[in-house]
Amino acid sequence: MIPVRLIATGKAVPSQSVTSDSLDRQLGHPPGYTLRKSGVVSRFVAAPGESQSQLGAAALLDALKHAGLQPADIDLLIGACGVPEQALPNTACFIALHAGLPPGTPAFDVNASCLSFMAALRVAASLLSDGGYQRIAIVSADLASRGVDWSEPESSMIFGDGAAAVIVERGDGTAGIVACKMATYPEGRRYCEIRGGGTGRNPRAGCEPGDYLFHMDGKAVFRLAVKVMPAFLDQLMAESGAGLDRIDVVVPHQASPLGLAHAARILDVPDAKIIKIFETHGNQVAASLPSALHEAVITGRARPGQRLLMMGTAAGLTIGGMILDL
Repeated sequence: MIPVRLIATGKAVPSQSVTSDSLDRQLGHPPGYTLRKSGVVSRFVAAPGESQSQLGAAALLDALKHAGLQPADIDLLIGACGVPEQALPNTACFIALHAGLPPGTPAFDVNASCLSFMAALRVAASLLSDGGYQRIAIVSADLASRGVDWSEPESSMIFGDGAAAVIVERGDGTAGIVACKMATYPEGRRYCEIRGGGTGRNPRAGCEPGDYLFHMDGKAVFRLAVKVMPAFLDQLMAESGAGLDRIDVVVPHQASPLGLAHAARILDVPDAKIIKIFETHGNQVAASLPSALHEAVITGRARPGQRLLMMGTAAGLTIGGMILDL
């Protein structure tokens, strides 16, 4: 076990909630079309004046409030966003500014698309275990609404905006990461992508406006995930030294109704063990996992002494899983 203790979670959502019915009217679809296509009843969408880092800071302040801590009590901030606020500098420094962390507090980003939070938690646990830091905050914030292509119903309708944060300390050996595994299959690198904005495609390299929008082949993502996920989970459980019957709560990436249904099938655990917020939040990219974790914590479904399984997929195509003793 890698000792790490979760001491608080926090969440923030934009000021406006958008229903699927209102999207039908806005986009000229027949009543019920968006709900049928997306499975989302409502999702939060940032207003023009709301920024990604401001939302992330609000989530961090919420976590600090739950922990009874002040911004100065954070030794390190890790930004774990699926898409950065801008290319440079990192999004974490903007979150630190808005959250009021003291100048000089180190802040950097970890990016693994929708699995950024899981990757950052693994990094944080390692940094805590060597004694370099005492208390680390991880913040995931994404404004998917700023990058979707509304002419692509399959991808645009499932997303929502949001942010979530966790604060972790070094554990005493009773709590921590029991097993963690990530695997990337580059054959799926084109299945979920934003082509513009980096050094490969920019205005000097013939980038077109559509290259800055998100594109997804959901069916291809699902086929590849279905193919590789069962063996991946077997390996993860073997690493943990226990079976799925030992898992108390499952926190999946809220990717899509199809993805959540498939996760339930391959895990074969009671539905009551699985945290689902997709209908009221949509897919919040990297903020999805910590938002679902926050839901599990505040509703009492994830408590000290329990074993939690976090799992999901990300662009790449990458799949990931983490077993955590709380």
